[in-house]
Amino acid sequence: MALQKRKINIQSDLNTGFGTSSENSSGRFYNRQRGTANVAKKGVALLNKYSWYHTMLAMPRTKFLLFLLCVYILINLVFAGIYYLIGIGHLAGVHAGSDLKNFSEVFFFSAQTFTTVGYGRISPVGFAASAVSTVEAFLGLLSFAIATGLFYGRFSRPRAFLRFSDIALIAPYKDGIALMFRMAPYKNNVLSEVEAKVSLAMQVEENGKMMNRFFNLDLEIAKINSLALSWTIVHPINEKSPLYNFNYTDILNSKMEALVFIKAFDEVFSNTVVQRFSYIAPEVVWGAKFKLMYHADKENGTTILDLDKLNAYEKVELLSPVSLPQ
Repeated sequence: MALQKRKINIQSDLNTGFGTSSENSSGRFYNRQRGTANVAKKGVALLNKYSWYHTMLAMPRTKFLLFLLCVYILINLVFAGIYYLIGIGHLAGVHAGSDLKNFSEVFFFSAQTFTTVGYGRISPVGFAASAVSTVEAFLGLLSFAIATGLFYGRFSRPRAFLRFSDIALIAPYKDGIALMFRMAPYKNNVLSEVEAKVSLAMQVEENGKMMNRFFNLDLEIAKINSLALSWTIVHPINEKSPLYNFNYTDILNSKMEALVFIKAFDEVFSNTVVQRFSYIAPEVVWGAKFKLMYHADKENGTTILDLDKLNAYEKVELLSPVSLPQ
C-alpha cells in the first residue's frame, strides 16, 4: 500500500520547531553524532554566526587540543617574525648563524616570553624588542587565562554520557509489535528522574504536496527513577500509533525519523542534563529483538553491564499479520 494513500488519523505535533514543508528541508533533523539540530545558518556575518565559547566547549577533545596547539604555534611564529625583522642584534644571547638557526632562536625566545618562563639566556635589547616582548608577555597571560577557563568549562560541563543503540527494532510486544531502541550510561555518573520523549517525523502527501508531519509516540515507560543499567524504550504499535498497519516497505517509503530527547538529573553535578539522538528508516531492523546486555559476575555479587552488546540482537518471527512485509 503506497504511503501517500494511507490515512493517518492522529493529531500531529506542531511544537517541534522544525518546518512542515518537506521541499524546503533535507537530511535528517538531528545530527546523530552531536545530538544537535541539523541546520546550517546563513545570512549573518562570520563573526556573528558562531559563539566561539560554545564552539570551544562543544568541540571534540582531539580537535580542541589540536586547535590550542596550532594557535600557540601560530602566535609564536608571528612574534618570532617580528623579532626577526627587528634584528637578532636586538636580542642579547643569540649567536648569529644560518637564517634557519637565527629564526629558531627567536622562535624559542618568543615561546619563553609568551609563557613567561624566561630562562635568561636570551634577553631583549633596545626599545623595539623590549616593547614587543612586553606585549607578547601580556598576551600570553591573557591567552593562558582563557585556555584555563575553557579547560575548566569543558571539564565541569554537565553531560548525560549516554550511548544509544545504532539501530532501532520492530520487535514482538505482547500480542503485537513495537518500535524499540535502547540506551545505557557508559561512565560512572549517576542519573535519576530520567525522562524520554520520542517524536516521529514522517513525510505525508497532503493536497498533492509532500509535507513533514511530527507525531508524539506513546511509550510503554516514559520515566524511570534511576538509570543504572540499560533501558529499552518501547513504543507499542497499536491503533494510537502513526505506524499502525505499516509494513517494512511503508516504513522505508515514509522517510521517517524517530527523534529522541532524553532529560535526566545528574546527582554529582546537581544539574539537569539532556541528550538527543535519532533513527531514520534504514536504521530500523524489522523482526528482531535485543539480546540481554547485563549479567552477574562470577562471585554473584555485582551486575556487569556489557556495553559491547548494546547493538546485539537476534532475528525473530513477527506473528502479527500487519507486520509481514509486502
